[in-house]
Amino acid sequence: MNKNTKELPLIYSCSGCSSIAQLANQVAIELDREQIAEMSCIAGIGGGVASIVKKAKSGREIIALDGCALHCVTNSLAQHDIESTHHYTLTEYGIKKKYHMDFSPSDVSDIKSRVIADLN
Repeated sequence: MNKNTKELPLIYSCSGCSSIAQLANQVAIELDREQIAEMSCIAGIGGGVASIVKKAKSGREIIALDGCALHCVTNSLAQHDIESTHHYTLTEYGIKKKYHMDFSPSDVSDIKSRVIADLN
């Protein structure tokens, strides 16, 4: 599958130090590699990198994957008056935020399935 990436929704994920943050990041990576969404850089949004902010403001659908209720992805986007089209807070799906531990691969599949279903 070789989709034009400019037709795909943009996906921004938490990528902090907890297991749920890395889960969000892994989901975004897999959706990018499977050409379901184009992963973009939330650190670039938070840092105000002009080209990355411009892409986020291009009118494409935006998927925001926040790991927890701190909503770092949503808050970073909001700094530039950008709202997501689809927002997920992974702790709302019964997944626990843990430090110094890895995420469960089954949680990746579950969250990916939810996102894909919402896009269809």
